[in-house]
Amino acid sequence: MSNAESLKRAFVLQAGWGEAVGSPFTGALMRAAARDFEDGGPTRDIVGDWSGDPIADALPTRFGGALHAAVVLGKDPALAAEYPDMRSDWDMQRVWPLARAFLTRERAWVRDFLRSPPQTNETRRTIALLPGFLAMARFGPLHLLELGASAGLNLMWDRYRYATASWRWGSGEGPLIDTQWYGAPPADLDVEVNVASRAACDRNPLDVRNADHVLRLRAFVWADQPERRERLEKAMALAREADIRVDRDEAGVWLAEKLARPLPRGVTIVYHSVVQQYFNAETNRAVDEAIAKAAAGADEQHRLARLRFEAIPVLGVEGPVELMGVELQYWPDGERRLLSRTDGHATRVAALDQAEAGAANLK
Repeated sequence: MSNAESLKRAFVLQAGWGEAVGSPFTGALMRAAARDFEDGGPTRDIVGDWSGDPIADALPTRFGGALHAAVVLGKDPALAAEYPDMRSDWDMQRVWPLARAFLTRERAWVRDFLRSPPQTNETRRTIALLPGFLAMARFGPLHLLELGASAGLNLMWDRYRYATASWRWGSGEGPLIDTQWYGAPPADLDVEVNVASRAACDRNPLDVRNADHVLRLRAFVWADQPERRERLEKAMALAREADIRVDRDEAGVWLAEKLARPLPRGVTIVYHSVVQQYFNAETNRAVDEAIAKAAAGADEQHRLARLRFEAIPVLGVEGPVELMGVELQYWPDGERRLLSRTDGHATRVAALDQAEAGAANLK
């Protein structure tokens, strides 16, 4: 497949994924961008020389985020007036000519925006991670270490409220996190959670006290998904109240420093969601080595766990490449379990006992 074909395919795939998780606007926008790319429009001019894997790099998400950023930043009032933020009866035949004009006029600004990976800080992913956290909470206080944490919103998962048709958990003041849940409820809903410490890192962290960073977070929420925007706003308000801060560092270096000390009593949980695809080989190796070294010192009073919400190919398990998996590994046992399959926004989660049936529902 040529570079041009892979770029166009990435936009078409993103269109399908957007539609699958309840964003018809994103689907229509990505299809318009794919057509514009094929026709040699400004989309091709902006992304045509992309050297990486456009799917692994989430290039279409970056591209859609750039256009939404133009809307939320007030860079194009005419485009903003046609976006779902302003009118529910949006029409891509009205939107795309304005988007195309903006892309032509602001080529340099858009290309600069595309340089940074998406930082959605999607709080809904915590409902897929929750069973892993609860399983480890049975062994004592939790010490949280999040990699690629963006603004650190998912560092406060225990202060959110969770609800599905079959189970509920939590009574915190944070946003309500819901999903379509397939399979048995998590086995440890009765556990008492004690988070003893929290820390996080990101190569380019966002700060919810910084107005520009807040606008960037808002830009990566798809324009026709007000429920996601509401969750984001509530999570950011809670993060400001809790004074959540994220360290600026490379994940491998930061984790090696954090795990250099003896493990504290309880469970140290290293976790991350949709970040490994952005790590280079050196960072992934450094993270693995830091965990392996710390795992050698784990015992029943000082446990270590790794909880991952990552793409199926990253986890190395079978399944459709467009899906995500949630995997838990913990020591001193060394046991490794795939807990569920889900989509990138955790709109539907298939627990392991229903993983195959659930995967069909995720397509």
